[in-house]
Amino acid sequence: MGSHNGRFVISVRKALLFISSLLCLLMASSTSAASNFPGMEHSGVKEFTLESVRESLIRQEDTIIFSLIERAKFAFNSSLYGESSIEIPGFYGSLIHYIVKEIERIEAKVGRYENPEEHPFFPDDLPCSLLPPHNYPQVLHPAAASININKKIWEMYFKLLPLLTEKGPDDGNYASIAASDLACLQVFMQALSRRIHYGKFVAEVKFREAPQDYGAAIRAQDRDALMKLLTFESVEEMVRRRVEKKAMVFGQEVSLSDDINGKYKVDPTILSRLYGEWIMPLTKLVQVDYLLRRLD
Repeated sequence: MGSHNGRFVISVRKALLFISSLLCLLMASSTSAASNFPGMEHSGVKEFTLESVRESLIRQEDTIIFSLIERAKFAFNSSLYGESSIEIPGFYGSLIHYIVKEIERIEAKVGRYENPEEHPFFPDDLPCSLLPPHNYPQVLHPAAASININKKIWEMYFKLLPLLTEKGPDDGNYASIAASDLACLQVFMQALSRRIHYGKFVAEVKFREAPQDYGAAIRAQDRDALMKLLTFESVEEMVRRRVEKKAMVFGQEVSLSDDINGKYKVDPTILSRLYGEWIMPLTKLVQVDYLLRRLD
């Protein structure tokens, strides 16, 4: 037992040391996101369209699929995710929770979450940015800043993991698996968060294009009516089919022979399910939450 705990402590230290190797990447990512705004220039706000927002969402699919394939290489090790998996003075929670929370504190200091596209998973008590503020285009209603559903995305991720990975033995390899999860949390989960919270931009451009269609439902605070206006089943089906096809292309096992063995690194239907059951419903939830406050 003592030997196991000793290996665990060493693995935790290795995982925590992994944080330092990400600092340069985090600083770079936190200061480069201004170019992500769809249809806008750095010099000021330019009219954006629903099509430009959709194109941005389609490009984000690639990031989500590739990072999901990367995470699938590692086993699911429940010791990393248990609330009592680590003992740190003043902290109770999982190792992954602790690492992500500490990294978000670093990211906050370099201004990542001043970007309206970025949303922390643990927003409480984040430090202020130490860098001069960036002049991000103000295209959303101020109420957008209060909409953050990352708690739901966090829960979704840990429901998704068992579908992607096999349950591995508790071999003490916490550092490698934690590093993999951390990379996914910084790429995959932030990509999920960004994609889902892009619903604010979708809602804004839809409202601008047809304020009369949305105005009555907003004034009545009618969530069901707004959800009906936002739902296009044919479009959602097209998205599910596209991401499943992308997963087949990106995740196929490649050989030098001409034979296609039909083996994939990740089951493509999982991507279709991910979008159909989680990403698109959560995106519409963000859109409704935003529109309900659009006339405040």
